[in-house]
Amino acid sequence: MNRIALATESEPTFTLPVKTATPHTRITTALRHLGRDCEAPYTTFTPIHYERGYAYPLLIWLHGAASCERELTQVMPHISMRNYVAIAPRGTVVNRRFRGRYAWRQTNEAIELAQSRIADCIAVAKRRFNVHPERIFLLGRDGGGTMAVRVAWNDPSRFAGIVTINGPLPTRLSPLRRVNELRRVPCLLTTARDNESYPSDRVCRDLRLLHVAGCTVALRQYPCAEGLTNNMLADLDRWLMELVCGSAQAS
Repeated sequence: MNRIALATESEPTFTLPVKTATPHTRITTALRHLGRDCEAPYTTFTPIHYERGYAYPLLIWLHGAASCERELTQVMPHISMRNYVAIAPRGTVVNRRFRGRYAWRQTNEAIELAQSRIADCIAVAKRRFNVHPERIFLLGRDGGGTMAVRVAWNDPSRFAGIVTINGPLPTRLSPLRRVNELRRVPCLLTTARDNESYPSDRVCRDLRLLHVAGCTVALRQYPCAEGLTNNMLADLDRWLMELVCGSAQAS
């Protein structure tokens, strides 16, 4: 099982995997100006042979701790180069140890800011791409995974599915207050078996909580200590496409 080495884990520079070196794939980073002193950076991903006549599923990626929105450029080639358009906002909290890196904080103010950035990213993606409005997925790793679950549960009608990779479920500030609505949103819980920040006993507690709440949940656990692997992201693609193809047949 090959672990994906994210450039942000070792140095503040970003390098693209070899698989991204194609003239048909466009990756852009931009600043969305929201006011005089407010900017919301984001990165977008355009699939190979993008077809304007096809309504693509949209992936919104929330990066891990001590990283930034450009992490999207490193994970998408391992998920799919063809199946999705994608966009990633920057985290809400500056990492003071590493320049140019950010994280997600579970406070009322930070959650509101994350929700606003995700809503802006959806609006940007819909203007730039042909996005299927019923196939918008919110994904994240580590603290970004926790925030992905939080935001999707706060507005379950907006999302077709949630993925958290090594990100525990949120616990504070009543995340399950809309339980009757969030039951309709499938959730993929992906974990590294030996991850110290998200140990197996907490994974089991989270899984029990989801089942008690009546949520649709799938668990994937991998024999590694931390980080992302090719298998994780390949399985993520398969899980997403099952939902996409299922919704296409239903319609």
